[in-house]
Amino acid sequence: DPGSSVESRWMRSARFSYLHMKYLFFSWLAVLVGSWIVYVEYSSYTELCRGHDCKISICDKYRKGVIDGSACSSLCEKDTLYLGKCFTAKANSQVYSGSWGDLEGVIKCQMEEVPHYDLGNEMEPKKEVVAFNKPIRGTSVEKFREMILNHLKAKVGDQANLANLATQVLSIADANKDGHISLPEARSTWALLQLNEFLLALVLQDREHTPKLLGFCGDLYVMEKVPHSPLFGISLPWIIEVWIPTGLRRRMDQLFTPSWPHKAKISIGLLELVEDVFHGTFGSFLMCDVRATSFGYNDRHDLKVMDAQYIVPEAIFQEDIRQQRCDVDEDCLYGADCLTSCDLTKHRCTPEVTRPNLAKACEALKDYILRGAPSDVREELEKQLYACIALKGSTEHMEIEHSLILNNLKTLLWKKISHTKDS
Repeated sequence: DPGSSVESRWMRSARFSYLHMKYLFFSWLAVLVGSWIVYVEYSSYTELCRGHDCKISICDKYRKGVIDGSACSSLCEKDTLYLGKCFTAKANSQVYSGSWGDLEGVIKCQMEEVPHYDLGNEMEPKKEVVAFNKPIRGTSVEKFREMILNHLKAKVGDQANLANLATQVLSIADANKDGHISLPEARSTWALLQLNEFLLALVLQDREHTPKLLGFCGDLYVMEKVPHSPLFGISLPWIIEVWIPTGLRRRMDQLFTPSWPHKAKISIGLLELVEDVFHGTFGSFLMCDVRATSFGYNDRHDLKVMDAQYIVPEAIFQEDIRQQRCDVDEDCLYGADCLTSCDLTKHRCTPEVTRPNLAKACEALKDYILRGAPSDVREELEKQLYACIALKGSTEHMEIEHSLILNNLKTLLWKKISHTKDS
């Protein structure tokens, strides 16, 4: 029937048009949503990454003779110190890859004002405290040494060998190595001393878990580049990152890891770092953000701290957390991992953290080191890791348990890789 054939063709055409319109609608919707996500992410990126502003501010002070340092001339006059890719996660602490002549490094610069020891933000001094107004004109080198010693005592307590640490600071302050410390050099060094990361690099300078300081200008400083970061996983451009579901991202991170013997050596490095900051030469430090992104490793698979902003002196932490008002325990959290309890009778936080550094490190390592572990060590390794994760900060025999578990884990891993080239 011709009429029936025409009607059939018309229905097929109508169905095709409907599907075509539906396809176009969802395509445009996907483009619209995608564009909005890209715009939002790009806007947040441009708000975060303000390295150019940081450079202008630092170089302005350098040209006025307020600050000086080994990186100032290269940054502000010769243009041989370049800010490359932005890795900034918080607007007040700018982080960039950088090149300085033949050297590759990481450039860090402080910006914005931060409430003094506000546990919801940073346990760093306010920018106005680091306004390059100390020391004042006329301060002698001996007076500056005394300032440094008093500052170190306030940060880590009255520890032995602080005089040696102060001497090391004075050596760094003499940026041009002319045997004299100028007032601009002293102001730059004083500003750097306020930062947790710089302090930790000084304290652990002989242990090689922190990247080396290559140079500075004011409180902008250049650190040695760590070739492999984060500790495990894959680093993706932000425009791709926003489209990957969390579950898939976690599985991808597990796939992109070194071989197991290399992972064992890196894990030993993290355990050694815990050992170094727990009742070390210059007091105890708390690790308040033990995540894969906080660490990296070099080509020899030696662990390096990528972000030491949340590794803070225990004495300073306890002093400031006591002043924190609280209604529940969660109000007493600093960083991602330093939690104390709330004393409801006073509505103030107690000073003792609920979990020691070692427990947090073991939790970060658990999936990492168990994946691909040799069958002859896996069971014992799993047992030691779970005992480690269960450690509490307030138990009477915590320090003994801490040392025992830490030594057991290191011994177990070393024994398995000591006969290989990976050791």
